[in-house]
Amino acid sequence: MSTSPEERPNYTESASPFTRKAALLYAIVCGSAVAAIYFSQPLLDMIAIDFGISNAIVGTIVTATQLCYALGLFLLVPLGDLIDPRRLVTGMMVLSAVALSIVALASNTMVLFIGMGMVGFLAVVAQILVALAAARSSQRYRGQTIGLVTSGIVIGILLARTFSGTLADLAGWRSVYIVSAAITVCMVCSFLIVTPASRRPSHQLPYTELLRSVKDLFMQIPLLRIRALLAFFIFSDFSILWSSMVLPMSSPPLSLSHSAIGLFGFAGVAGAVAASRSGKLADRGLGERTTGAALLLLTVSWLPIGFLQHSLWIFVVGVIMLDFAVQAVHVTNQSMILSVRPEARSRLTAGYMIFYSMGSATGAVASTWIYSWAGWSGVCILGASISVIAILFWGVTLRNLSKS
Repeated sequence: MSTSPEERPNYTESASPFTRKAALLYAIVCGSAVAAIYFSQPLLDMIAIDFGISNAIVGTIVTATQLCYALGLFLLVPLGDLIDPRRLVTGMMVLSAVALSIVALASNTMVLFIGMGMVGFLAVVAQILVALAAARSSQRYRGQTIGLVTSGIVIGILLARTFSGTLADLAGWRSVYIVSAAITVCMVCSFLIVTPASRRPSHQLPYTELLRSVKDLFMQIPLLRIRALLAFFIFSDFSILWSSMVLPMSSPPLSLSHSAIGLFGFAGVAGAVAASRSGKLADRGLGERTTGAALLLLTVSWLPIGFLQHSLWIFVVGVIMLDFAVQAVHVTNQSMILSVRPEARSRLTAGYMIFYSMGSATGAVASTWIYSWAGWSGVCILGASISVIAILFWGVTLRNLSKS
């Protein structure tokens, strides 16, 4: 069942000004929420010893957390179009603090898995915040606001492993989740200060219809389909790099420690922060040009990335280029789709991010398999090939739109 214009909720955007400080706080909240999904990755060996479980079983913690995150994208994020976002975000963050505490205090494997699943399920609060930030920002600065807030998400992903690994070395793996729960509580208080309540839509869809309407939005909005597929491609590339680079780095001749490998996340942060300003170009109507230039840069970035085993400095340049390109396209994507249907921003975000999640999962699986078969050169060829496919896809859709 599609939603006609007459049936759309009478969405009312907040009249209060959305300051840069508030946007920065949203970025920090988003980063801390998404980081919680990735905390466990460098801690798996410690967790396995603590609970007396095999490495094969403990590895499923990451899978379960990611699957619950994907489920949250579909079941929770659309609620931002139905419930006052202030109340929704506050409730989810409080529950996130509870989930993190459950993980920290887990006494057996079942409780641990339940807590990890809850952490992943509730981490989608970051995507509700992106839609809320877009709603509270003026049209003139919406792209810049989205760029700032989404940069927090990327930074959270890149630095999560460094944060958790360092803290675990100092105070044990449980301290990571205790500290994260405390930070989340502080974030709740700050969020409530800078976020006013907003009026609920005068006409509300039932929850089941709300979920079904996500599919309808894909049917009705070609731009959403195009940008969602671009998200699939770029985050496949992102995951191909960050999921597999630990393999050659930890092996001879480099043989880097996990702490040293974690420091490369700062190179990715530099690229992500620089690209956050690409929202300005989207605000000026230059979204397509930004997309094309960023996709070209993404393709070229795999050349210096290929020098990993020969020159780490050249590799770092490639990492910065790749993360800059991915974030630039991501910011442009969200700036464009969140301007199409203001009353459905949370559902648009949910549908878009599902493709992001699928791309990340596909890239992680493909890269590790290719590395075992063709080494680091094979991984770079895979990444560059997906970049080329993304450019060709964007070019075809751009030509079709110009003809219509």
